[in-house]
Amino acid sequence: MRFSVIHRTRYTYATPVKESFNEVRLEPVTNEHQHVDSFVLKVFPPPRLRHYTDFYRNRTHHFEIPEPHTSLLIESQFRVTTNSTNWLDPQARPFPRERLAECERLDRCFEFLSGSEFVEINPEVWRTAIDVVGDESDVWQASQALMAFVHREFTYTPLVTSVKTRSGEVFADRRGVCQDFAHVLLALCRSLKIPALYVSGYLHTQDANASHAWIEVFLHGVGWCALDPTHNRQPDQNYIKLAVGRDYSDALPIRGTYKGLTDRTMQVDVRIETLLN
Repeated sequence: MRFSVIHRTRYTYATPVKESFNEVRLEPVTNEHQHVDSFVLKVFPPPRLRHYTDFYRNRTHHFEIPEPHTSLLIESQFRVTTNSTNWLDPQARPFPRERLAECERLDRCFEFLSGSEFVEINPEVWRTAIDVVGDESDVWQASQALMAFVHREFTYTPLVTSVKTRSGEVFADRRGVCQDFAHVLLALCRSLKIPALYVSGYLHTQDANASHAWIEVFLHGVGWCALDPTHNRQPDQNYIKLAVGRDYSDALPIRGTYKGLTDRTMQVDVRIETLLN
């Protein structure tokens, strides 16, 4: 699938602010599952843009606007080609749980085995994960069982959580949105020592186009395999991967600070169009 995506974020401040410093993770990754054909980042007021690859290999732009300003517009435009080669047979049994200790010695897994800012691991989460998985001996099958549990037991409810909500609160209330479901599934997987990372991106459907979140689990000998607890399925060519990390705090699209009053408004608009060629 080929997509054209525009992601526009506008901040409007009640009074002029200054010394605005920002990090932006809005350029999708190019890998075996998708290829970025073009990318443009626009910012107004216009600053000098710089970029680097962060610890999790996310393409990160940063800029500063020292002068006073009453609004900030950040807009990314890109075209991307996706495929479904990340699909793994749901019945596959590629890696036994008894060998999970091997993952602890892998650099690419170490960061994704314990709790983090928004992912809380406690005895209740561990006990629930044990009960859901039961005597299942395969990591892939166990991960899918945990995904199905989150999809079945948690209710998609907008506006009951915020970007600062931790997985423990969602686990207790059983309500939230895609970001929350991803954090809960991360906690369940990591409580069983299954390496799991957070993914931010977009999902294109006939009914809606929006930012989305899901997870990936590591299967030794296979690689990172994606799971979407919001829809209880493996992401396919309609998903666009943007950034990864331990949780939302590592992959959020825009992070910034400024000097001035906190009274502001934010408008976000995401438009995804399918390209025929």
